[in-house]
Amino acid sequence: MGIEKLKGEYEKLQKKHQLPSFRELNEDFHIEKIADSETEILIREVRKYIGDKLANYMRFVESLLNPVNVPMFVFSFIKLMDSEDKKRLSEIFNELMKEEVKFIELDLEFNEEKEAQFVRSSYSFWQIIKKDMLKILKKVNSKWDDKSETNNKGYYG
Repeated sequence: MGIEKLKGEYEKLQKKHQLPSFRELNEDFHIEKIADSETEILIREVRKYIGDKLANYMRFVESLLNPVNVPMFVFSFIKLMDSEDKKRLSEIFNELMKEEVKFIELDLEFNEEKEAQFVRSSYSFWQIIKKDMLKILKKVNSKWDDKSETNNKGYYG
């Protein structure tokens, strides 16, 4: 398709459905990758990139809340979170699950307006949760530095 053609096609959808700008979506969801493929229904491809990123974060949050068969660093990460962080992650997980259900519903039955609604609402939703997740990550990261200075036992227990 090419990036310039993708931007032009997206601009038409953006105007029709009051979507976020191409740049905004691309910064958060890497939709420029759509240019590497041919598609007749661009809005569906945009929704898929958004849904995939949200699903990946849902799995990451789930691994923090319910660590089964996860890499060792996850356990260290969990130990550095406080109850407030865990509570917010639980809320984020529930919100991500709701988005996943919407995503699956759209996968089963195409509707351009519902696809556009998903893009708009998911973009707004992502702006909120990414700030919360960044806050948690920064807090854990600062504790991680403190922990590594005081614990030189060679394991993460």
